[in-house]
Amino acid sequence: MRRAPVIELSAEELTELQRAARSSRSSVREVFRARIVLAAAEGQENRAIAEQMDTRPDTVSKWRRRFAEQRMAGLIDRPGRGRKPRFGREVIERIVDDTVHHRPEQATHWSTRTMAKHAGVSRSTVQRIWHAHELKPHLVRTFKLSNDKHFVEKLRDVIGLYLNPPEHALVFCVDEKSQIQALDRTQPGLPMKKARAGTMTHDYKRHGTTTLFAALNVLEGTVIGKCYSRHRHTEFLRFLREIDRLTPRALDIHLIVDNYSTHKHRQVKRWFERHPRFHAHFIPTSSSWLNLVERFFREITDRRIRRGIFRSVRELTQSIYDFLKHYNDNPRPFVWTKSADQILNKLAPLYANRR
Repeated sequence: MRRAPVIELSAEELTELQRAARSSRSSVREVFRARIVLAAAEGQENRAIAEQMDTRPDTVSKWRRRFAEQRMAGLIDRPGRGRKPRFGREVIERIVDDTVHHRPEQATHWSTRTMAKHAGVSRSTVQRIWHAHELKPHLVRTFKLSNDKHFVEKLRDVIGLYLNPPEHALVFCVDEKSQIQALDRTQPGLPMKKARAGTMTHDYKRHGTTTLFAALNVLEGTVIGKCYSRHRHTEFLRFLREIDRLTPRALDIHLIVDNYSTHKHRQVKRWFERHPRFHAHFIPTSSSWLNLVERFFREITDRRIRRGIFRSVRELTQSIYDFLKHYNDNPRPFVWTKSADQILNKLAPLYANRR
């Protein structure tokens, strides 16, 4: 009778097999084979291992023998096994090239049906090829590169405030969320229940708008917010006075703002001259992603405004103030991690392609 080979593992092999057997990223095959070898290394017989793993003794014998002869390499499938591909590399490359560099006739992008008809293959084949090459023609994302002549200087200035803020000073990200609508639905919605999402009508009644002026404290994560009916330089000056009133007089105030004309009005400039502890830092044009207060605006939109039902501007404004109070009770600052050089290196190919 042929005896099963004895398995003795080195420390490296034991570690690698245990990792493969426990990892959630390992395939089912890798886990199965690693467990067979580990059980064999404990001295268990093939029949006992097969019963434990609900498989045949011949299967256990196969992988035990393969490991004894080839070690870890024996657990890898041999080349040439499995179903042969129906289409060659030329077909795959042509589908990928047409997807990336060409458009279908009378359409802006390819679908699986139009590409399958164009290439003479099935829809499932197109889906597999697109999935393997991470192609998603049905998706599009918007972006815009800044044309600011002083882009690099402004970028380094703002990120310097995030990563290395000045001593004895507070850094605020300031902006307005304008035209927030007080919307009331024409009919009551249905509540969420098992197997059905909550509902609300597609149409609504407008009851006016408000504008939220917000200053995000970069260090603490707290937000100073005021709602005004308009967003002119007059309201911005009122908000600056609010910041001045609520911050310690001994500290300098650095404000990160965008290039909206309200922030550069002559009366605003004159106010900054009369208040030397305030310093304005303008982000580059078309670079709102540099202003962290935009991240807060997404929070309040998702959590309080988008699905809210408001029957008046006063009700909308009160709900915003309630959210701000709740938010400031347990603030969590948004932490900037990328350096200016990392961002410039990532943007360099985009600017090069545009030229």
